[in-house]
Amino acid sequence: MTYHIDYERDETGRWVASVREVSGCHTQGRTVREARRRIREALGLFINRADTAKLVDHVALPQSVSNAITEYKSLREKADTAAGLATRRAKEAIQFLSRGGNKWRLSVRDTADLLDLSHQRVQQLMSEPPRRTRRKAS
Repeated sequence: MTYHIDYERDETGRWVASVREVSGCHTQGRTVREARRRIREALGLFINRADTAKLVDHVALPQSVSNAITEYKSLREKADTAAGLATRRAKEAIQFLSRGGNKWRLSVRDTADLLDLSHQRVQQLMSEPPRRTRRKAS
């Protein structure tokens, strides 16, 4: 089952966590992490298998801050995707430049200069095994 947890700061600065679906189930902590850990313990007093229940956090923040966090997470995900693609393309270029035919068998340092990477990073990428990509079922 899924439980929605509301987190709010009290007048002393502590985080108060309450389970929407379970009346009277609440706790507090100095940090959100501590309150999150404790609310699962508190939920265990009301239900069986609280350790495997899905908890959905709802932290009370100003709307502008919530919007900034949402945008950050979206941008971070896009950046991670772009970084993965950049790494795959760098590996392809390194493979070609360093292990190609006699004409293109460049040194690690020349390869690094062409890719604007450090020679250490090129060496690291050369030694990583290729990652398998999953094909989507059609």
